Amino acid sequence: MMTWHKPEKKMSGDFDKDVGYLKERMAVDKSFDLISLDLHYAGRKITMFLVDGFGKDDIMLFLMKFLSDLLPEDLEEHPLDKLLKTYIPYVEIEKTDDLEHVVDMVLSGPTVLIVEGLEEAVVIDSRTYPVRGPEEPDMERVVRGSRDGFVETMVFNCALIRRRVRDSSLRMEYLQVGRRSKTDISLCYLDELADPKLVEEIKSSLENIDTDGLPMAEKTLEEFVGGRHWNPYPTVRFTERPDTAAAHLYEGHVLVIVDNSPSVIITPATFWHHLQHAEEYRNKPVVGAYLRLVRFFAVWASIFILPLWFLLATNTQLLPEQLSYVGPSETGTVPLIVQILIIEVGMDMLRMAAIHTPTSLGTALGLVAAILIGDVAVKVGLFVPEIILYLAIAAIGTFATPSYELSLANRLIRFVMLGLTFFFGVIGFMIGLLGLVLFLMSMKSYKVPYLWPFIPFNYRGFRDVLIRSPIPLKNRRPVILHSEDPDR
Repeated sequence: MMTWHKPEKKMSGDFDKDVGYLKERMAVDKSFDLISLDLHYAGRKITMFLVDGFGKDDIMLFLMKFLSDLLPEDLEEHPLDKLLKTYIPYVEIEKTDDLEHVVDMVLSGPTVLIVEGLEEAVVIDSRTYPVRGPEEPDMERVVRGSRDGFVETMVFNCALIRRRVRDSSLRMEYLQVGRRSKTDISLCYLDELADPKLVEEIKSSLENIDTDGLPMAEKTLEEFVGGRHWNPYPTVRFTERPDTAAAHLYEGHVLVIVDNSPSVIITPATFWHHLQHAEEYRNKPVVGAYLRLVRFFAVWASIFILPLWFLLATNTQLLPEQLSYVGPSETGTVPLIVQILIIEVGMDMLRMAAIHTPTSLGTALGLVAAILIGDVAVKVGLFVPEIILYLAIAAIGTFATPSYELSLANRLIRFVMLGLTFFFGVIGFMIGLLGLVLFLMSMKSYKVPYLWPFIPFNYRGFRDVLIRSPIPLKNRRPVILHSEDPDR
């Protein structure tokens, strides 16, 4: 797919013609928040274009004060250079002779001056966005550690990363995606660590996106760069924590920062990246290793414990004598598989209801679901109590999964495993297990095998995945990233 480029339209030097084109192109008279202010300073006509909600009043007053002090003779020689370097004391200022670029800049926030007699426009980046303060992300909370998190403004997010990575090789490449939205994107990496081929591949995949816009920011972007569209498993990782993003930069990963989103994309990302949590590194290594192993057990339980229980409950001859207690003594009037499906769908309904319910009512909603629905359903014989137990374990494992995207994918796989086990018994369960492994083996994230370092096997990488190693002993970067500097 070829990148779409907007045709240029050079300024003519005719003030009235250029201003008229901009007013017509942006339909200034049809949008109340688009401001076109006609001024007269230093004996020249000047038109100022800006968006009302983005312009800072104090900067506008400051700018107009300086312009009002200019005399006609001040702009007789080299007027553009004098405006840029002498008379407009502002840091973020540039020039352009492309009217289409002027339109893009005005609509994205900066203020633009069209000055009579000049063939280039003056662009002043005085914009300000409505923004909330950095807060700790709800999905990545830690007991001890920083409480700041990314926000919806790309510039602030870049600053949070630079605060932690004060390296001269840190690169923040600027791109725009979307013919209409022109969403700002920053490609962030350490030039001395990241693989140049990886950087170029990611940059190329972003530049080749041809769409109207990114209304859902990073999630829309993921669908363009994430590989197979119907694959439930995420091939990139999301984080709202600046410290997590910085840690991946030091390993040689590449970050994609999207404006309007508090989530930063980490690439490439394997299956095991989605099982890591900052809390593991906020504790002593032994404690962190224990927490990681517990989390692994919870994730695997969220996928396999319910299908495995159903297999053993419906095939009691497979049970050894020591596990004879597994399985309900009475199956009830409703078939087990139907009970499981009802509760699974009910859990999803409860999750959606919790998302759409105000926070103040969320606790009440949980109590209603757990006490009234669950307890009454068991008492009337609709559900077997043992099913509630194993579904609760699976649900806890789902909530313990650090990656929200991975937890949803695992839920779908659990449904598939249940279906195969119901129709084909032991063979179906084994087919599902083998199929899942083969499917994950076939996946790649920017040419990095999804199950690395398990498949293909790498001892050092596998050890670091399985056990949270002490930081002083992690003196090598992951070999699969082909870092320019493999030593930490």
